[in-house]
Amino acid sequence: MSKMSQKEAVYNAVTSVLNENNITVSEGTDVSTLMTRELRSQVNQVLFEGFRSGSVELDRQYADSDLKAYVSGLQSNWLRKDKRLNGGAKYSAKNPGSRIGSSDPSLKAMRALLTTLTTDADKAEVQTAIDNRVSEIQASKVKKTVIDASVLPAALQSMIK
Repeated sequence: MSKMSQKEAVYNAVTSVLNENNITVSEGTDVSTLMTRELRSQVNQVLFEGFRSGSVELDRQYADSDLKAYVSGLQSNWLRKDKRLNGGAKYSAKNPGSRIGSSDPSLKAMRALLTTLTTDADKAEVQTAIDNRVSEIQASKVKKTVIDASVLPAALQSMIK
């Protein structure tokens, strides 16, 4: 038996819970407006049972309390991202780039230090160092574009730096 993807599991759980509660939804409806605390809880329970039974893909094992938290976030994630559940809207992150440097030990240490400081001058100095490090990380991820000048018209070849 092949395992169901998490995206499909969320879609199936949401649609089945809504149907069980006599809420008819056509594909492409924004179901987040229909989801009450009770309905979300029912969906979470269906997903939790799916993970525990092994019918839904899961890369690692979780304790029950951690799995319940994971399932809640998973549901929220796919209610935003799955076009069948979000009214057909294209997903875009609210804070793009907010995770930049999250795995950088230097940046983590500077951010931790920032929370311990009390004077504005010290905070400003550390924030400047954080901003510089984020800029370095972003610059290292910029794709380098290689252009073959020999195939460009002569008038455009001088534009290559």
